[in-house]
Amino acid sequence: MNRPTIDIQKEVNSHFKSVWLSKKPYNILKGGRNSFKSSVIALKLAYMMLPFINEGKKANVVVIRKVGNTIRDSVFNKIQWSLRKFGFTIAKNGDFKETVSPFKIVHRATGSTFYFYGQDDFQKLKSNDIGNIIAVWYEEAAEFDDSEEFDQTNVTFMRQKHPLVPFVKFFWSYNPPRNPYSWINEWVENLKGDPNYLIHSSSYLNDKLGFVTEQMLQDIERIKNNDYDYYRYLYLGEPVGLGTNVYNMSLFHPLKELPDDDDILLIDTATDTGHQVSATTHGAFALTKKQRVILLDTYYYSPDNKANKKAPSDLSKEFYEWMNKVRETYKKPIDVLTIDSAEGALRNQVFKDYGIRLHPIAKKKKVDMIDNVHDLLAQGRFYYLDTPNNKIFIEEHKKYQWDTDTRNTDDPKVIKEDDHTCDMFQYYVNDNLRKLRLKF
Repeated sequence: MNRPTIDIQKEVNSHFKSVWLSKKPYNILKGGRNSFKSSVIALKLAYMMLPFINEGKKANVVVIRKVGNTIRDSVFNKIQWSLRKFGFTIAKNGDFKETVSPFKIVHRATGSTFYFYGQDDFQKLKSNDIGNIIAVWYEEAAEFDDSEEFDQTNVTFMRQKHPLVPFVKFFWSYNPPRNPYSWINEWVENLKGDPNYLIHSSSYLNDKLGFVTEQMLQDIERIKNNDYDYYRYLYLGEPVGLGTNVYNMSLFHPLKELPDDDDILLIDTATDTGHQVSATTHGAFALTKKQRVILLDTYYYSPDNKANKKAPSDLSKEFYEWMNKVRETYKKPIDVLTIDSAEGALRNQVFKDYGIRLHPIAKKKKVDMIDNVHDLLAQGRFYYLDTPNNKIFIEEHKKYQWDTDTRNTDDPKVIKEDDHTCDMFQYYVNDNLRKLRLKF
């Protein structure tokens, strides 16, 4: 068939010319959100496979994410998009066929294949004998634990190089973490000057083809005005550092009452527990039609200086009564009930007493969980009812600080004092990323 002619200069910004023409075996693309670095790599990989397909030869590409369950909604769709840009069809009887178990996109005529793997299943990744590999792409490379994870798989794929290429070409794409001492920031910094590596930086400001829409620019400008450091980190890709205080409290907006022009859609709760040794707290968060998040109410119990401390059965009863009071007060459904994944006693007690399943949050590094909260705050979407119950929430967030002894490390810690509502808030945000439009 006659394929549409693709004009690369209309699909790839001139800022990425050095990437497109790179002859280096290792290519690292770092940059802020909406810089389109991943799109450039996806197009480049399709372009690299094209001459083999045209000559009826087989060539393979490997695409890797840290966690396998993120593949479908990211790189799997992105590669299909790039192939369609080159005029290929992906369908039951198309030029390419797709499978999701395992994730593959296969050219029917030549068998040329895009393989997709999660590094979390390393043994499966290591044991696959693919052959004829021309390129490997690590997407969202900052999610990996360290550079040794790349080293482990790189050798495997180098051994399976296509005989007609001089080397397997490796690509990395990532948004630089806010912490300048993050392992990937230091890794890339140490690679500067290595003749085998192309290190490329980009941001939305490099877009000259109009890919960044007016709506996107308005959103960027809003974040820029709300929190300039967060804008520099998120959109310019600058590792701006952590500072001392974790949060900018001017982004916590008080409300005397609920707005009458923005109805509540649903309510979620989040819980951090401590039982005998530290506080237990619950937060009720409303999501509105305008995508605001409003803290409606906070429950807080501390066993400090109490001779008779509450048992899990007591806390279960009080949680149930508190949740029902919130539901009755606001006449809205309660959706997700999040709890610390390390907590078993209260979760089991609530299920035993009321048949209610609390959802354990899949926790990440503290700095990553906090970063998602920063994203919500910087968008200017977080509010709280200025009530006596919510005062503890605000006071703890005001005092929430990074541990200065760990701040300049790859894994910075927070000071673990009076931080229970802070943990609770992080659990809520990170367990509802898609709902809050913080993850797509």
